[in-house]
Amino acid sequence: MHNPTQEIQNNTNTPITARKVNEVSLITETDEDLNMIDRIENILDLKDNEYPIFTLAKNKARFLRMLAWYKQKETWLDVAPLSGVSKLFKQQTKELEGIRANKLDYEMELETGTLTPSQRSYRRDELKMCKVHEKMAVHLIAIMQVKIKSGRR
Repeated sequence: MHNPTQEIQNNTNTPITARKVNEVSLITETDEDLNMIDRIENILDLKDNEYPIFTLAKNKARFLRMLAWYKQKETWLDVAPLSGVSKLFKQQTKELEGIRANKLDYEMELETGTLTPSQRSYRRDELKMCKVHEKMAVHLIAIMQVKIKSGRR
């Protein structure tokens, strides 16, 4: 026999609803994170608790490695020879073009609205990573420009 009361008690839609609520809050947090990245002057000045939140652990690890690399390069610039700075400047300028191209691709993909929730989450993480990478590269390039200009006088 068909028992509607039993069916309601065993309703399997509840977890889906809970997931959707969590998805919505995750999307809101991610959008706030993206806006926060835009407002930050220098990512390297952030404290640990201010770092962007990444959905995937591998992206968090990637972010931390990238952060360490840029901090090390910024410290290295204090004692670097002009030739080394010029070489790194060329590399970073070229890399910045690639970062910006990837960022545009992720922004366009997210705007299409054809992605599954997991694809959207992945693309948002990648977009966030591109924005952070771009900020760090631009900051380092600006420091190198000053060093190159002052070293040639």
